[in-house]
Amino acid sequence: MRHHGLVDFERKLKRVFDDVDDILEDRYGDRYKLHPSRPVRGRTSNKSQDGLFNVGASFTAGYGSEFGRGYVVQVDMVTLDRVPANVRERIEREVAELVRERLPEYFPGRDLEVVRDRNVYKVHGDLRLGRL
Repeated sequence: MRHHGLVDFERKLKRVFDDVDDILEDRYGDRYKLHPSRPVRGRTSNKSQDGLFNVGASFTAGYGSEFGRGYVVQVDMVTLDRVPANVRERIEREVAELVRERLPEYFPGRDLEVVRDRNVYKVHGDLRLGRL
């Protein structure tokens, strides 16, 4: 079983990343060939399973992190093409900014931030699942 607050939080976070996925697909979706085994954009019911991008996050307890626990932002490009490191870095920065812009809309009243934590971007802050 999972806490209902966690299910709700992660459902909203998924919607944030789905919005960001759409923006990335519009900006970059035609610049690289899709992996041969990957369905084209819009073919599945889950944006993480089709198109060039899979954007999401994984929870981390944050041991050894300056910012502690949070969700590490993950950006995967599903292509066999070589994507230059500077392009990958630019896309990751764009994703961080797009997520940062959308957090207040999806999580009103919560103090959530997107920060650079060593070599990853992380959503951290008010991760409470209910009232104290």
